[in-house]
Amino acid sequence: MTAVLDRPADSSARARPGPLLAVLLLGQFMAILDVAIVNVAAPTLRSDLHASGAGLQLSIAGYTISYAVLLITGARLGDRFGHGRAFRAGLIAFTAASLLCGLAPTTGALIAFRLVQGVGAALMMPQVMSLIQRNFAGPARARALSLYSAVIACGSVIGQVLGGVLVSADLFGTSWRPVFLVNVPIGIVLLVLAGRLLPADRGERARQLDPAGVLTLSVAVLLLVVPLVLGHEENWPVWGWVSLGASAFAFAGFVVIERRLAARGGAPLVSGRVLRAPGLVVGAAALFVAMINYGGYLFAMALHLQSGLGESPAHAGLVFAPVAVGFAATGLTWRLLPPRLHGPMIPFGMAVAALGYLALAPVLRGGSSGGAEFEVVLLIIGLALGLAFSPIIAVALTHVPLADAADASGVLVTVFQLGQVVGVATLGTTYLTLVHAPGPRASGHAMAVTLVVLAISAVAAAAFAVALVRPRRTQPMAALG
Repeated sequence: MTAVLDRPADSSARARPGPLLAVLLLGQFMAILDVAIVNVAAPTLRSDLHASGAGLQLSIAGYTISYAVLLITGARLGDRFGHGRAFRAGLIAFTAASLLCGLAPTTGALIAFRLVQGVGAALMMPQVMSLIQRNFAGPARARALSLYSAVIACGSVIGQVLGGVLVSADLFGTSWRPVFLVNVPIGIVLLVLAGRLLPADRGERARQLDPAGVLTLSVAVLLLVVPLVLGHEENWPVWGWVSLGASAFAFAGFVVIERRLAARGGAPLVSGRVLRAPGLVVGAAALFVAMINYGGYLFAMALHLQSGLGESPAHAGLVFAPVAVGFAATGLTWRLLPPRLHGPMIPFGMAVAALGYLALAPVLRGGSSGGAEFEVVLLIIGLALGLAFSPIIAVALTHVPLADAADASGVLVTVFQLGQVVGVATLGTTYLTLVHAPGPRASGHAMAVTLVVLAISAVAAAAFAVALVRPRRTQPMAALG
């Protein structure tokens, strides 16, 4: 982290910390929301634009791909040119791209605009953590970081519910388009407020970029994700398997490039010093597997409810309300529990979620909509996931030096986004591959099998979480603030 951390924060920000935090977190909420808000709109979008299954997944995953790949670079640009300036630039790009997504005439145009939207989010989002670190201290910083984690945790679920309501409302006959257009007025208001409230930091022009690292990581991610997204639609061609194998070499090449850059005294995209912080790598692994689980669940369940059971977007969105309520209940209150429980609650939450998925499988297998039993299990899953997700970032950052906190959080948020991409691609493909015929029965069978896979991935996330928690038993957990 740059020396800016040691300078006094801008006086206007110190005088109005509440409004400053509100602007930052609302911008972050918009970016997180847009990962999930399209899920419920997917069947309507597919019908309206005549999108293929691959096109549908790319319209969802494209945003997250560019967002995840460029997020750490966005943090570097904030260090170099100023965090307030980078936040506003990202907000402008995100808002403009949201308008273009809402007006997109074809699937190809929508995918392209979603990629641009992800670039804006990648420039905007890293500045949130950096500005919190620079403008809040002590208990105020701890509260701000708690809200930061809660917004990340709850944004996806709320997006699922809001997306269903907006699509079903069919405002002025616009069908799915309001899920993107809703960002435009919010973005304009935030831009005005950001100009008044965000500190005018100039950054450090000497802070180096890492174009070779960005290019190599981008290629590696694309080689991994594209065949996962297109494999089902293309009947798993040879090029897909070659691409998957090549992604491993590309990731290895990225590691080599980063190490050589560090050895020359440069500033690698991912610092080895940050990765050596106790618990960070294991925490990132736990978060990655958990997000594969979560992203895949939201996407597959949305398809099952609408395409399989024929539910309206509003009903499908409201089905997720118990998950949202449960997620918020534990996601916003877990800090009230004794600190000694903050680590163990992560694997416990994932284990309970796994049991919840297994309980849903027989309920949905025959094509039933589930009824009250379904909603109760969804509430339990929401409570469990909120208990697991919310503390992961805090626990993984516990032993990271304050000077590296923003870089480390950038790594975790990148992993968070990549996990969702892989979840949509793999578990979405699992569901789509198993649906051999239209109708509730075929969809119910496919969803039941997908839920078993989800349970297995939840257990894997719990196992990584146990490894994350174990070292903390011999070391006191330091306060984030």
